[in-house]
Amino acid sequence: MTTENLMPSPDWGIHYKGISGLKGPLIFINNIHNVAYNELAEIHDGKGNVRLGRVLECGNSSAVLEVFGETRGLSREDTAIRFRGSPLTINASRDWLGRIFNGIGQPIDGGKAPGGSTNLNINGAAINPCMRAYPQEFIQTGISSIDGLNTLVRGQKLPLFSCPGLPHDELAAQITRQATVVNDNEEFVIVFAAMGISHDTGNYFKTSFKESGVLSNVVMLQNFADDPSVERLVTPRTALTIAEYLAYEQDMHVLVILTDLTSYCEALREVASAKGEIPSRKGYPGYLYSDLSSLYERAGRIKGRKGSITQIPIISMPNDDITHPIPDLTGFITEGQIVLGRKEFNDGMYPPINIFPSLSRLMKDGIGEGLTRDDHNPIVNQLYTFFARVREIEAISAVVGEDELSDLDRVYLIFGEHFKTRFLSQQNHENRTIEETLNLAWDIASILPKSEFQRIDIKMLEKRYVQK
Repeated sequence: MTTENLMPSPDWGIHYKGISGLKGPLIFINNIHNVAYNELAEIHDGKGNVRLGRVLECGNSSAVLEVFGETRGLSREDTAIRFRGSPLTINASRDWLGRIFNGIGQPIDGGKAPGGSTNLNINGAAINPCMRAYPQEFIQTGISSIDGLNTLVRGQKLPLFSCPGLPHDELAAQITRQATVVNDNEEFVIVFAAMGISHDTGNYFKTSFKESGVLSNVVMLQNFADDPSVERLVTPRTALTIAEYLAYEQDMHVLVILTDLTSYCEALREVASAKGEIPSRKGYPGYLYSDLSSLYERAGRIKGRKGSITQIPIISMPNDDITHPIPDLTGFITEGQIVLGRKEFNDGMYPPINIFPSLSRLMKDGIGEGLTRDDHNPIVNQLYTFFARVREIEAISAVVGEDELSDLDRVYLIFGEHFKTRFLSQQNHENRTIEETLNLAWDIASILPKSEFQRIDIKMLEKRYVQK
């Protein structure tokens, strides 16, 4: 392209006509000036059609653009590009609540684009560590294996590691329908972003939220599998930008659910490959860690602000491999993990949470007297101890047979069956309060004699033990 192709237009200012190349979702353009990284661009195909794109890479006189749409129909000679001089932004307002959008924030529910005078760059920065307030106070999901054993705390990043074929979509929908804060005086909303999903799954989410009546309290973004993969890279950033506005400008407590970040990382690998970047582990770019950090570190609480952002990123582990780069790097950045297990799923449990590798590192700061209940931490520690003993007895029984077990060992097995079927398992529409969860924990633990309770104070044991 020569300087003759730099053409003024009364309609949309200065634009460039002609490009140097196309490769997948990428456009290459030379002989340009004053173009910045992440800058938004309009791409005109010469037939009256306009696509949006953003600058993925730029040099002194060249740039690489990623296109939010197909590149089919674009030609080197006829394609015209206008650089807008700013990154992709959204008009943030409370009007986003109750609406459904695509990955770049355009309405797909038939309504008009939300109004608002606050124009925000979607490429927000991580929270300044010096301004972070420590996460406290739990968020109730209504699911005992989370609220009781792996409590979610406001401002926390608690990923959910799943496997292909497990019901993580169903669990994500249930958390969206049921999640709340205990203090009714505080506003609590959900920002739900789905990436690379099928249209059937998208309809499931939409129908689930509408029929339960929670859609009015949800901002929903959907990027489908047949949408441009480049749009997938923008979806979580759009979600987090509106979450930041609702949390820090509107004083709301916001839970951001991102599903499935594996689809996001696959799109990142695809674009990196098209750019010709040298791959790292499993073909992912070497900057995968910092890219994921740029998403996760936008969650938290800020000193002097009433609102908070809590994240549940959902990751389906390829080949059920928890050491895969995506869950592996996620574990370094976040504060614990909830792990769905294939064995638990095959045993008929829902949700099929494997409690032993699951962990909420901030749990102890969000439970206890004045937050949940004074007996929360002691009974949880005791349940883990009891269930670990159940696993040992099950292993012994598989070798010597159940007839060789002691009477106490058989009581432990009865406890284990009740713990799995009554506490760890529940219906996908069953919403338990934290009081119900803790009372159920005591009821099941009391199957065992008092002499087995080694982690609970005698006064608390006398008060809470359920005599059978």
